[in-house]
Amino acid sequence: MKKKDFDVRQTAVSLLSGEEATITSVEEVERLLGSDIKAGLTDQEAKQRLEIHGRNELEGEKSSPFILKLFDQFKDFLILILIGAAIISAILGESIDAIIILAVVVINAILGAVQENQAEKALAALKKMSAPYARVIRAGTTHELPATELVPGDLVELSAGDIVPADIRLFDSSNLRANESALTGESLPVSKDAKAIYNEVPGIGDRTNMVFSGMEIAYGRGNGLVVSTAAATEIGKIADRLKSIEAELTPLQVNLNKLGKILGILFLFISAIVFGVGLLQGGQPLALFMTAISLAVAAIPEGLPAVVTIILALGMNRMAKENAIVKRLLAVETLGSVDTICTDKTGTLTQNEMTVTRLYAGGQTYQVTGVGYSKNGKIFRDNGENADKEVVDADSLTVMDRLLQIGALCNDAVLTQTDGVASIIGDPTEGAMLTVVEKGGLSVSELREESPIIWELPFDSERKMMSVGCKLEQQRSYSLTKGAPDNVIFRCDYEMTTDGVVVLTDQRREAILSQNSAYARKALRVLAFAYKEHADERFEGAEQGMVFVGFMGMIDPPRPEVRDAIDVCHNAGISVVMITGDHQETAAAIANDLKLRSPEDGIISGHLLEKMSDDELLEASRSTSVYARVSPEHKVRIVEALKRLGRIVSMTGDGVNDAPALKRADIGVAMGITGTEVAKGAADVILTDDNFGTIVSAVEEGRVIYSNIRKVVSFLLSCNVGEILVIFITSMIFGPAYSPLIPVQLLWLNLVTDSFPALALGRERAEEGIMLRQPRKKGDRILDRPMMWSIASQAVALFIAVFVAFNIGRFFYPDLLVVNGLTSHGVTVSTFTMMPQAQTIPSWGAHTYAFVALILSEILRVFSSRSEYLSVFKLGFFSNKSLNRAVLLSVALTLVVVYVPFIDQYFKTIPLNLRDWGVILVLILIPFLAGELFKRIYYAKLRKAQREL
Repeated sequence: MKKKDFDVRQTAVSLLSGEEATITSVEEVERLLGSDIKAGLTDQEAKQRLEIHGRNELEGEKSSPFILKLFDQFKDFLILILIGAAIISAILGESIDAIIILAVVVINAILGAVQENQAEKALAALKKMSAPYARVIRAGTTHELPATELVPGDLVELSAGDIVPADIRLFDSSNLRANESALTGESLPVSKDAKAIYNEVPGIGDRTNMVFSGMEIAYGRGNGLVVSTAAATEIGKIADRLKSIEAELTPLQVNLNKLGKILGILFLFISAIVFGVGLLQGGQPLALFMTAISLAVAAIPEGLPAVVTIILALGMNRMAKENAIVKRLLAVETLGSVDTICTDKTGTLTQNEMTVTRLYAGGQTYQVTGVGYSKNGKIFRDNGENADKEVVDADSLTVMDRLLQIGALCNDAVLTQTDGVASIIGDPTEGAMLTVVEKGGLSVSELREESPIIWELPFDSERKMMSVGCKLEQQRSYSLTKGAPDNVIFRCDYEMTTDGVVVLTDQRREAILSQNSAYARKALRVLAFAYKEHADERFEGAEQGMVFVGFMGMIDPPRPEVRDAIDVCHNAGISVVMITGDHQETAAAIANDLKLRSPEDGIISGHLLEKMSDDELLEASRSTSVYARVSPEHKVRIVEALKRLGRIVSMTGDGVNDAPALKRADIGVAMGITGTEVAKGAADVILTDDNFGTIVSAVEEGRVIYSNIRKVVSFLLSCNVGEILVIFITSMIFGPAYSPLIPVQLLWLNLVTDSFPALALGRERAEEGIMLRQPRKKGDRILDRPMMWSIASQAVALFIAVFVAFNIGRFFYPDLLVVNGLTSHGVTVSTFTMMPQAQTIPSWGAHTYAFVALILSEILRVFSSRSEYLSVFKLGFFSNKSLNRAVLLSVALTLVVVYVPFIDQYFKTIPLNLRDWGVILVLILIPFLAGELFKRIYYAKLRKAQREL
């Protein structure tokens, strides 16, 4: 954008964007905004503009009413099948079946909606006002007003520690620096210059005559006119872009929807076969139709949606206890499928607290331990010795002491302590200097009390230095200087050494500059320190002929837990990609320090990325692990390129500039403490401890949840397929009237006796080596080949056990003759088996054999289902206490159905004797042994590979 002429409005404020203000003079901005840089707006003008532009606040993400959350739970295909099944059951007169199915559907929906509602409440508790008040001059009087009341044209005063309340064009600034890391990713405060003006609009990180809403003033002071508020600010523009990014289905949603469709088609197909075979055998069409539909209704795994919802809800609660608030229920599992974590650097991988890590004084190099603004840490020589041993003169002042002394006095920052947590007021670089002073055994407060500043020459961008004057040893006048190494060193004629002050030779100057280069190659920000003694307090020539003392090298250090977390990610087959607005050298140094990138991985700058087409970026993203100096738009393009490669992408960040990419990723993870409200609103997961390691723990929990859901799906479907085989094959052999199981028995099995053990499977702990497995691919189905073979083998085993039990039951309890709907004992037969002509049907004793054999087979087989790969005997047969309790409950409920008189009428069961139990207990071993044998044979190669690993 280039300079242009603007229309002047006499009655209302002109529409002046932040970009236009950047390339417009202060006088023109003042005119176009209809304001006054001395008196500001009048109260009446401000009131009118507030009505025109609205309050200075972003529209939050509108929360869906609870009733809509409830309805959203009914969109799953399997849920729709269940609702259809309930309707059909009601039409067929099976009112109990219909009520049970609808109850399950409603309970499942309520569980999901309640969990998502609780997550929203937890997020609301995290919200903080970013800029509650602002100092505004109106009609020449300074007011402290809520930031939400600011309007374009307002005159605002800014000073160190303030949060910028809107996008502001500066017209006056004094040593002003703003921390814009949340917007640009730049870890160091940016110097601002109200006098700067541009011919073309620069990048957002280079607009030195503007300060932006939500950013913190780190140093100095300034005044400016509000140009943009609310949605028109840079933060607002990013928030607006989020609205155009639509949420996508999670991998689990896709899988369960496909599974529901497959099951629906399968059950309709089976019903059609049963209907057709019955017709061929001479059955009545109406009775056969009702029989086939009833079978399909009863064979659907009614408990699966509820069990999956509860497993996800339990995982959601576990993650909350581990400092990860999950906003969407299905996002819990998606974390487990992540194969790429894109992360911001500043505040996510790093502390977002500048820390001095290297010192150079008296020709010696030193290391500094500790991170952040905490005083915990020490200074050591690189050879391991403490730093306090060299003596320089009779005053016993060491070179190190002088270096630290200048660091404390030539400094405007203040160290603070809040609830035991160290922090600073002022520039982070100066805060790092104060921290190292304390680590060196000196007291900042005592130094400042003993030597108050009596003269100051502020930092400016031309000199790149700052100097102060004070009284030091024996009340002599000294000027103390810090600044850019090149500028300071070439103004020094002397050097302070362990032998005293000596002339600074060209050879020593080159050696000192070489040390500066060595530190710079490690991405350290280096400041040089010098002093000069003066005869009086006029401090003439303070920055000429100085005595060089040393360097401080500082960096925003990595979080201590990140290195181990990245190592775990790599072992788990998860790529970690750094995307930052910081400089390429700094990003590369942090990535190398954390071992985030391998030597062959590339680094791409925002400048290069800007020139790339989407296809070029797609190819480059295959082998790139660091992106530096990128804009918010770049971050979205990177995430989209990785998703086009088939990756399941998690984006981690805390800044406003991360928000679009957070929403575009499969899983967005925001920091709860340092994260901006915009970032938290766009994310799926909020980390309440801002710990990168928590992400890895959440990924592991997601893997455990997905693994447990697979176990539950395999367990429940093998039971349903086994039921279908029993009914289908038996009906084909003996006729439709000879179904071993009736619908109410199947519903009881699917909803009650199977569901409790299935829920306990969902609480199974992580299997050994789960974070050593490769992440699953986006296209991987939950019903994959190994699971289908497992389901098939166990369904066949269940069929054998139940079919044999049914026929032994027929032997001990002979079939009944039915004439006109009545048995030979005078009992009315239900619609399910009623035929108009005389025929024989299985006795209740045979039904009880099949029913109890199937239930106990499932109860025993659930122990084998605890692992897809490992034998239950290796896991420990009774090591899952929740499962033990669930099994006992299911057995107790089975005994109730069999032995309680008024209940057995509904389930058509009879009391079993010891002989019956002996037969059944032998038969139920068949499915259990089949499951264990399948694992031993099918996964033999996998276990061998794991042992070798």
